[in-house]
Amino acid sequence: MTLRELYQRAIETGIAHDPRGRDAVNKELRRLEKDYQDLKKEEQDLFDRESLQNPYADSRILHGNGNGEVQRVLVGIDIEVGELLLADRLRERGEKIDLVIAHHPEGMAFANLPAVMYMQSDILSRFGVPINIAEDLMEGRAKEIERRLMPVNHSRAVDAARLLDIPFLCLHTPADNMVVTFLQRMFDEQAPYTLSDVIDILNAVPEYRESQKNGAGPRILQGSKARRAGKIFVDMTGGTEGSKDIFKSLTTAGVNTIVGMHISEEHRKEAEKNHLNIVIAGHISSDNLGMNLLIDASLEGSGIDVLSCSGFSRISRSS
Repeated sequence: MTLRELYQRAIETGIAHDPRGRDAVNKELRRLEKDYQDLKKEEQDLFDRESLQNPYADSRILHGNGNGEVQRVLVGIDIEVGELLLADRLRERGEKIDLVIAHHPEGMAFANLPAVMYMQSDILSRFGVPINIAEDLMEGRAKEIERRLMPVNHSRAVDAARLLDIPFLCLHTPADNMVVTFLQRMFDEQAPYTLSDVIDILNAVPEYRESQKNGAGPRILQGSKARRAGKIFVDMTGGTEGSKDIFKSLTTAGVNTIVGMHISEEHRKEAEKNHLNIVIAGHISSDNLGMNLLIDASLEGSGIDVLSCSGFSRISRSS
């Protein structure tokens, strides 16, 4: 399998598990195509044409022409300059590494992270939040994140990969889509009665069970073990946290419990005001679950060997 083929399979897998549904993704791609065709020639030259096939701006081939054969990959949650130097050192010691894969975005994928956030509007709409409210609040939040990222030196890791000539790929939202779909289906099918039951279900997942052993397992952040779980919303995809003002609309829509990777204190206080239960599954453990599911689907039958680093632990469900 080439790097380009691996990348395309990962993006297609992310689309197939997108909580918005494939129709919504295709509509967005058609809208982007129309926007592109309406641009002037000089504007088209600056347009990210990759976005016409890949709806996830935070997932890109960051270095490499895509044609190289991949037999062994180094996968980590965060791949920065240190991890790329680690890959180079391992190569010097005779380890075969054809590609380095990060979960969290770097380079242009990090700079364009806010573009992915708008997908949260459609997800919220599927849970009963009026689309006009969801879009209005998300627009403000996405612009806030864009302003935060503007001064960031996001090209450091990509520059290191280029100088070391190490093919470099990041897969963010496709992996987050996998964990959201996996957990939402699990909660819908098992219908936990209390928040304690929610924790028990999470602890039965290998990635969360391991994080529990390491002191970073699932926690009830708001509510208590005996509280009723009610309607559960798994909120783990769409770039980063949405607007803190959305919690009132979620409560009105009938959501009782949010299961997330993490939550800021500012967001937690707003959720508390609106009487929402909050269960934090764990950030890195959720990223592990998403990447493992994505790798299972994308590398199935390829024979590609996976070497783990930077907080990632490979757990295969392929068999």
